[in-house]
Amino acid sequence: MQIIVNVTENWGIGREDRLLVSIPADLRRFRQLTEGHTVILGRKTLATFPGGRPLKNRRNLVLSRDPDFAPAGAEVYRSVPALLAACRGLPDDDLWVIGGASLYEQLLPYCTAARVTKTACTLPADRFFPNLDALPGWTVSARSPVQESDGLAFQYVDYVNANPLPR
Repeated sequence: MQIIVNVTENWGIGREDRLLVSIPADLRRFRQLTEGHTVILGRKTLATFPGGRPLKNRRNLVLSRDPDFAPAGAEVYRSVPALLAACRGLPDDDLWVIGGASLYEQLLPYCTAARVTKTACTLPADRFFPNLDALPGWTVSARSPVQESDGLAFQYVDYVNANPLPR
């Protein structure tokens, strides 16, 4: 299982149920990495997609405790253990955790890798991603050159988890 996320310098990821930044090249990378695979997301994240619909060309696994939540085109799981059971037998490179903050925190210990876009800015945020640079067991495995889009500098940083929990 892998995570994909865009963070600001203070590891902010969102504010008032919206992404902090939108970088076209990063969105293309997101699509390229996740298309044809399984994405794992929370109910609130799904609600931010156009029309609140699941992502096309991907298997969408949604975590929600709401017993009445049943969006067309998505598989809904009511607990982390049930979600993890649905992922058993699938290769790590087929599973992408795509948010939000609560789901990232719950599934981070099970992830083998994280693809982080670090955006060189600090913006007001009410949702944060755990600082992988400060977490034991997480190390940088690759860095891209710094790039720029509409005045925002960003860099892709890949992390690996030395001790993921078994799923």
